[in-house]
Amino acid sequence: MALPQMTPEQRAAALEKARIVREKRSAAMKELAEGKMTPQAFMDNSDPVYAKVKVLAFLKKLPGVGAAKAAKALEVCNTPETRRLGGLGANQKAALLDWIAANVK
Repeated sequence: MALPQMTPEQRAAALEKARIVREKRSAAMKELAEGKMTPQAFMDNSDPVYAKVKVLAFLKKLPGVGAAKAAKALEVCNTPETRRLGGLGANQKAALLDWIAANVK
């Protein structure tokens, strides 16, 4: 299937929209890392920008959680590392929050 042809104006608008989404996601992840936003609030946010964050990246932004702890959390919670927060089921979300409560300062 061929990609649709876009006018230069449409392309510029799409690039600007993508830049805004990346900035918003980056700011949210920074708030999470600095402790200004709780993991629960981050996961419960209904904004699609938050839902598109990968669970592994989310875990790595938590204070005291690196690659090894994040991988262990995904294993314990039975969550694939490619899963995004918006794709978590209720049980996976609850298990992840329980793991965070028990293992993150």
